[in-house]
Amino acid sequence: MTTDIDLQSAIAALDEYGYDKKVSTDLEQARNKQQMGKYIKSLDYSLRRLLILQETVNELVEEKKHQLAQQENIQTYKTKIINLSREFNISYDEVLALMAASQSKS
Repeated sequence: MTTDIDLQSAIAALDEYGYDKKVSTDLEQARNKQQMGKYIKSLDYSLRRLLILQETVNELVEEKKHQLAQQENIQTYKTKIINLSREFNISYDEVLALMAASQSKS
């Protein structure tokens, strides 16, 4: 019987912990603009600090966009090499070797 009570207490505690995580103002839990805004307001930053935060976020966003564009370009390039290897019925590595050889001739 005590194990049932202990189990019920443990489940109740886990439920409460999950609820607290959902309604907390923690930035890690913020998933939308409203939640993030609520968190930032809770910091009570001055205008100067908010402007610094804005600049930092803008820089991070641009960096992330650049990284994603690079990844997309690399994937496109790899797909083109795969298509060439299929078209000429040669391996991926052979296509790369031919490209490197033609590049060194130039």
